[in-house]
Amino acid sequence: MCGICGIVSRQGISREVLERMTATLRHRGPDDAGYFVDSHCALGHRRLSIIDLRTGSQPILNEDESLAILFNGEIYNFLELRAGLEERGHRLKTRTDTEAILHLFEEEGEACVEELRGMFSFAIWDRNRRRLVAARDRLGKKPLYYTTQAGLFAFASELKALKAVPGLSFTLDPQAVDDFLSLQYVPSPRTIFREVRKLPPAHILTVQADRLEVHRYWEPPSRQEDRSEEHWIEDLRSVVEEAVRLRLVSDVPIGAFLSGGVDSSIVVALMSRLSGTRVKTFSIGFSDPAYDELRYARLVAEKYATDHRELRVEPRAAEALPTIVEHYDEPFGDSSALPTYYVAKLGAEFVKVALTGDGGDESFAGYERYAALKLSLILDRWPPLKLLARPLAAIPASAQPKTLRRKLKRFAGSLRLSAEERYISWMCFFSEAERAALYRPEFQKALEGHAGEGFLRELYRAQKGADALHATLLLDLKSYLPEDLLVKMDRASMANSLEARSPLLDHKVVELAARMPAGLRLKGLKGKHMLKRAFGHLLPTEILHRPKMGFGVPVSRWFRGELRELLSDSILSSGALSLAYFQRSEIQRLVEEHIEGRADHGAKLWLLLMFELWHRRWLPR
Repeated sequence: MCGICGIVSRQGISREVLERMTATLRHRGPDDAGYFVDSHCALGHRRLSIIDLRTGSQPILNEDESLAILFNGEIYNFLELRAGLEERGHRLKTRTDTEAILHLFEEEGEACVEELRGMFSFAIWDRNRRRLVAARDRLGKKPLYYTTQAGLFAFASELKALKAVPGLSFTLDPQAVDDFLSLQYVPSPRTIFREVRKLPPAHILTVQADRLEVHRYWEPPSRQEDRSEEHWIEDLRSVVEEAVRLRLVSDVPIGAFLSGGVDSSIVVALMSRLSGTRVKTFSIGFSDPAYDELRYARLVAEKYATDHRELRVEPRAAEALPTIVEHYDEPFGDSSALPTYYVAKLGAEFVKVALTGDGGDESFAGYERYAALKLSLILDRWPPLKLLARPLAAIPASAQPKTLRRKLKRFAGSLRLSAEERYISWMCFFSEAERAALYRPEFQKALEGHAGEGFLRELYRAQKGADALHATLLLDLKSYLPEDLLVKMDRASMANSLEARSPLLDHKVVELAARMPAGLRLKGLKGKHMLKRAFGHLLPTEILHRPKMGFGVPVSRWFRGELRELLSDSILSSGALSLAYFQRSEIQRLVEEHIEGRADHGAKLWLLLMFELWHRRWLPR
């Protein structure tokens, strides 16, 4: 796991600038630094040593030094790839997966990505053709930012490295702000700055002369197959177990994040069976029982006799917010970034690699909202039942999160919409009308008709022919997972110089799940049916049948208590930078209604808070 950056320019490149860029990524790779500079390209690397601790320094060049590679990630089938390359006559100088990619590129060019099993972003400089080729893994676990301006092309694992290049512009993109308030993230390829882009997951980028091209190389299967549950279970057990086994290869200590949910519990169970050693596990909890899962995590830890450690997150944990703002570079509104940072910090004290349960919900229909969508589709076929649901939409709003009344009201209020718009409304934080009320007139005009929901609408349109539930699972696989959850895990783990590996996001697991009928993944209204059938025998009964809690944070309660003053000192202060775009009166209304208990605006206030803190750090007045 590493940090990478580079510049392509015809005008000559300063090594000093390259070193400054690379230094901003030290947290991603504190073990080593490496540089390559020729007349048209400069490459910088920070290394977190996981495999081949002695000879794995980057950049790596091929035999005739015509190609140079930077790599961030892990390729889990690299031993198999290396063996095949050596049979074809390649001479490899290291034991790394990085060098395997380089020689595979010599053989197959851009098509080499199709043989890579793992997480990656890499850049290869072809000195003879003066061409740069960069790529991101299929699901988007590893990031890559880039910009073309001032006569050069610059790229990096994190946006902050680009800000180390003199002469570049970084201006706020109003449409990105609208995206953020809609979705709690800025989706690829857009970034918060007009001049900078993110390479989307499963895409390849090439730069040659003044020409830049980007294209997609992978799609999850959209066609479902009709097979018996027993056949699916047999294949699922095989591919998930293999995915876990491959991720146990490491030359440094390894552990796991254990939430107490089904996904991470399966990963820990398989690790315990496959590793032959006592697994180190790490869990986060809260004093608020509505958010605390520690007792479930302990059940799994006790069953498999793991070396278990816990940390309870309290409101004072918000002291880490400046650190989080520093590492995410863009506004990021998922409040679970806070406990994710702390569990990574805890894990990094004892291991250098941690396995996670990420990906199980999106592939195997684990979220409650999938069941809600399925129920709404049933009601669509029975209009009289939809009429009976109307009174639920009129009930007073709950001032508390996670209440049944709140869920019923939101569900009933969305039934008037189409299935796609219904789900989009559930995924958005500020609605289009709420954002219009928040924005100052000049800012609203600057949006030029843009709506943050458009990102999800475009993805839905791309799933033509799929049934509504399957289309929605594919939607989350291309939006919420890579743009929110995987960004959260990458930045939190890398901030603590820790590598996070996700077996359930192995592309073979994802492809297998996508081929399963959605009705098997969500059986009736119960999610993860196939995952539980395949691995339920490994889990304590309480884990198998517990309701899904989700990795949330009690920000609503915190804002009425210990963090109340933080709102006054940030989004309501006279010097708030966000007041250049937002109406103070609307922010005041949200704060007062929330604190007085007349409504729950915790999630919205968190977004406004994170935007203000981001603005102060990365775009000061």
